[in-house]
Amino acid sequence: MSDHTSKISAGEPENILLPGERIDDLQRNGYKIIQNPEKFCFGMDAVLLSGFARVKAGEDCIDLGCGNGIIPILLEAKTEGRHFTGLEIQEYSAGLAERSVMLNHLEKKVSIVKGDIRDASKIFGASSFHVVTTNPPYMTAQHGIPNQDEGKTIARHEVLCTLEDVIRESARLLVPSGRFYMVHRPFRLAEILTVMVKYRIEPKRMRLVYPYIDREPNMVLIEGLRGGRPRMTVEKPLIVYKAPGQYTDEIYDVYGY
Repeated sequence: MSDHTSKISAGEPENILLPGERIDDLQRNGYKIIQNPEKFCFGMDAVLLSGFARVKAGEDCIDLGCGNGIIPILLEAKTEGRHFTGLEIQEYSAGLAERSVMLNHLEKKVSIVKGDIRDASKIFGASSFHVVTTNPPYMTAQHGIPNQDEGKTIARHEVLCTLEDVIRESARLLVPSGRFYMVHRPFRLAEILTVMVKYRIEPKRMRLVYPYIDREPNMVLIEGLRGGRPRMTVEKPLIVYKAPGQYTDEIYDVYGY
């Protein structure tokens, strides 16, 4: 990474790209992100999670499985949080995230750590964060057809960690009354809520995301509170498109257009 660091500092963003990579504008604070379409690009789920999560002034936040760093970077732009950490097991993805942090000169606010989600509480220590965010693999190892690209398979399928691993480590990382935010698929909602309660992350807020108003939901956003009392608010549906290729006003607002 040292070769790229000097080029970023020298203000030559075009020279920090490896073969197949590009720089995309995030439409927030002038921030940009490095992506490789042949590997894995962030999706709407990550952007929606960054709009759903709340990080208050003075709070420290960690994103488990940060990929190319999209959620920590967006949360730094959208919230008043003190510091943002991204944990990523894949070396290439962690490198992308680290270079994007440097490209945006966010080294003092965002840190990228290469490591295993299953060891998160050992890496950082118990009760280390006020907020945990995560956009974990949606499919179990048995669901669907694994991608030929190993990186995409790891991002989409529970190959290296399970839903229970993510929630267990989140509970350990959070301070008492710390907040947990996750985006996932509705077909696993019963399992998600059960495991959250098992590890004493009480579900407090939920929002279903619908591609169109007359379709079934394809995403769910969930907030939990470590050690919270039972009571959950189900927010109004979030509709993505009002017509083919035309976002609703709320989606434009989340993206910052």
